Formats: sequence, C-alpha cells, structure tokens
Amino acid sequence: MNKYLAEAFGTFWLVLGGCGSAVLAAGFPEVGIGLLGVALAFGLTVLTMAFAIGHISGCHLNPAVTIGLWAGGRFDGREILPYVIAQVIGGIIAGGILYLIASGQVGFDVAGSGFAANGYGMHSPGQYSFSAVVITEIVMTMMFLIVIMGATDERAPQGFAPIAIGLCLTLIHLISIPVSNTSVNPARSTAVAIYVGDWATSQLWIFWLAPIIGGIVGAVMYRVIAGSPNPRHAVI
Repeated sequence: MNKYLAEAFGTFWLVLGGCGSAVLAAGFPEVGIGLLGVALAFGLTVLTMAFAIGHISGCHLNPAVTIGLWAGGRFDGREILPYVIAQVIGGIIAGGILYLIASGQVGFDVAGSGFAANGYGMHSPGQYSFSAVVITEIVMTMMFLIVIMGATDERAPQGFAPIAIGLCLTLIHLISIPVSNTSVNPARSTAVAIYVGDWATSQLWIFWLAPIIGGIVGAVMYRVIAGSPNPRHAVI
C-alpha cells in the first residue's frame, strides 16, 4: 500500500506544481513565469518527488511511464492497474484543489481559461492539428522513456537519475507546450480535463492513447539500444 500512496502523493504534486504554475502564475499579471517557468515547474515536480519517493514506489507518476517500464522489462505487469489508479486519483485530487484556488479569483472561468487542459485544433495553444499533436505526444513520451530507462540503467552514473529525468521533462515541455499544452502523462491530462469538461473530456482519449504508445515504443527502443534490460530497480 505504501507504493500506491507514494504514487498518489507524487502525482498530486506533479499536477499541483505543474498545472498550478500554468493556471496561477504563467501570466500573472503581465510579468508571469511564462512558458519557461511552466516547463521548469513540471521538471521540478518530478525531480523533487524522485528524491522524496523514488525509493518507495519508483516515482512513476504517469501511466505511460508505468506501462512503458513494463514493456521494457522493468516492472511487474500485475502492478500496472493499482499504480495507474493511484496516479489518476492523486492527480484528480490535485486538480480539485487547484480549481478551488483558481476559482477564488474574480472573473475566473474554467472553460475560458482552459485550466491547463491538453487539446488539439482550436484547443491547442498554437492551433496545431490533430496529427501534429499525436506525433508530438508519441515522440516526446518515447524520448522520455528512453531517458528514464537509460538514466536508471545499472551501468549509468549512480544517483543522478532524478536530475536527468526532471530536466528531460522540462525540455519536453519547452518543445511541446505550444503544440498540445504538453501531456506525455494521461493522469496529468485527466486531472484537469474533468474539471473543464466539454471539449477537454471529448479530446482526452488521445492524451491517453498517444503517450502510452510512445512509452511502449521508447522502452522497447531502449532495450534494443542497450542490448539488455539491466533492471537496477523500477525506475528512479
């Protein structure tokens, strides 16, 4: 049970810190933290939680990571469902707290603000097409899994995995926030989409499917590149 609680709390922090920075601080009032700040916030949530709970659960915080690690031979398939449930619950709770905070501002409109939800077409920050968003989410998650598996390989320098993985997530956001608002994490997408409803929930399926495909592809590719699974531990 400790592992599942750790995953729930870790995903809670990822959503509150990452999506919270986008909703509350990105453009406040005119000199906010901007795209760079939001990207860094997401990376910092993973980095800090990796040190906090990595030794308890592996600090996946992401269904695509959990499934990808299974595909890469690093994770027991029997643990996938409870990990994913814990991640989604933790994210939804964080989304609820973020909603309560944001709605305390005069004139707040969850649908109008977007609430850091992921989307394509007219709901993409840069108005990117469905195909562009799908390609972006698959490729970004693929690279995330390659970095995760490489950084936690028993042959990699020890103790630096959280830094590499956190910086990788920051880079992913710097590249893809304009395209899809950056998911690469179905739990993160679900956590805010359910409060926006409407278009956010109708487009949510692609932010489950594309990251999971990317995670599986990245994990399998790393096994090919590395030559052997080398499972030091689940992840971080």
